Amino acid sequence: MTETMIQAVQQGQQGQQGKQGQQAQHEPRAYLELDGITVSFPGVRALDRVSLAVRAGEVHGLMGENGAGKSTLLKVLSGVNQPQEGTLKLGGVEQRFATTRAALDAGIAIIYQELHLVPELTVADNLMLGQLPNRLGVLDERTLVQRAMAELQRLGERIDPRTPVKHLSIGQRQMIEIGKALMRDARVIAFDEPTSSLSARETENLFRIINALRADGRAIVYVTHRMDEVDALCDRVTVFRDGRRIETFESVADLDRNRLIAAMVGRSIADVYGYRARPAGEVLLEAKALMGPGLAEPVSFTARRGEIVGFFGLVGAGRSELMKLLYGATRASAGHVELDGQRVNFASPRDAVRAGIALCPEDRKQEGIVAIASVADNLNISARRHFSPARFLLDAKRERALAQDYIQKLAIKTRNGDTAIGTLSGGNQQKVILSRWLAERIEVFLMDEPTRGIDVGARAEIYNLLYELAEAGRAVIMVSSDLAEVIGVADRIVVMREGRIVGSVPKAGATPDELIKMALPR
Repeated sequence: MTETMIQAVQQGQQGQQGKQGQQAQHEPRAYLELDGITVSFPGVRALDRVSLAVRAGEVHGLMGENGAGKSTLLKVLSGVNQPQEGTLKLGGVEQRFATTRAALDAGIAIIYQELHLVPELTVADNLMLGQLPNRLGVLDERTLVQRAMAELQRLGERIDPRTPVKHLSIGQRQMIEIGKALMRDARVIAFDEPTSSLSARETENLFRIINALRADGRAIVYVTHRMDEVDALCDRVTVFRDGRRIETFESVADLDRNRLIAAMVGRSIADVYGYRARPAGEVLLEAKALMGPGLAEPVSFTARRGEIVGFFGLVGAGRSELMKLLYGATRASAGHVELDGQRVNFASPRDAVRAGIALCPEDRKQEGIVAIASVADNLNISARRHFSPARFLLDAKRERALAQDYIQKLAIKTRNGDTAIGTLSGGNQQKVILSRWLAERIEVFLMDEPTRGIDVGARAEIYNLLYELAEAGRAVIMVSSDLAEVIGVADRIVVMREGRIVGSVPKAGATPDELIKMALPR
């Protein structure tokens, strides 16, 4: 977290200290109260008698592993899921939401990690969907644009409200999603991993907005996997595990991180990164003066067998674009790649996979999986060509066996290989993608934000898989925007800034200050 972010959060919290001091002698009553909420699906109890209280003027953190029940709780608040047992109260009045419209009308807004925007419509249209201004039944475009401009100004975004959403970056779309909720003047606002797609500047704006909402007496639920955000932003934090509320920590200022992690995963994780040193072998992959979309000048670097090379940089630095060039997803305009000393030229990702290079993309749901297809189909989608008896025939028996083998090896949490992968947690989806490439003869693994949106327990498992790949003599290239992660996992960190490589730092010499200074625009 940058110094500017920390200052912004501290200013908001200082404005609350006087108010909290006055409340210290008598505990304020919660505005949002959940009591004994139970939600069950066929074969699964997603929430088991969960109780939670969120006060007006509070940012209440919600943490837990993927699949702990956090998303189900948000769906109860939004009216998507109706509980079989328990009560929900707002301001002391019991509520029953049969529809999402009923929850919105009651003053509850949920900002999901997965965006719910209409790409073909404009920013203004998306901001005010469901409440478009009109005169005598005709859309009042002037008022629509004026209100949208005012909201964009509050969000700190310089975007023309007439711009179609499909032309915006992921971070800008996330801010539009946040703006939609704020324009409804909700009294309860829940944020689901809101910073996962935001730049540092957008995160600062978000924290400023949340502080203003807290000062205005809104009840805020803040779902996150990031410890530093809990430390800096939240008043209290509640931990979920396996559909149950495990513990509410009343004072974030005195919070023991090890105790918090133990509550989340049911065990102690003293060092979540678990770094394991290993010798690096000969150069396996080398980029020589590579140029293409997203790069401002020729890029050259190497990755050795047994080495984890971390790529760090700010949003727009060109890291993901470089990974796609290496993978053949985009074509290089100059330079070339050498694999094990041999020059390679990829016309498509298929060529890269067959040569021994695979990519686990940043946007798993859009680029890494077929969400409605099964775990087995997603895992076998590339390797099935090795054992199909004919081009248009599938060996279903071998595919089931392969899927079951990797489900067991990587401890993928799924009922079976026929389960739709879109219903799995982010960490388990990532394991399926990794299994797909482990079933191939892959030598170079390109990991673009491999733990984005993944809880601390699943992160430790992903890191262990990366170490195992390196120990087996593969080269791992890991893109990460998390400074602690890239320093904790990588053997060497390459820093990119504005489409160019600006330096390479060995693990022993890497510090957050140095990497940030290298990454910041000059």
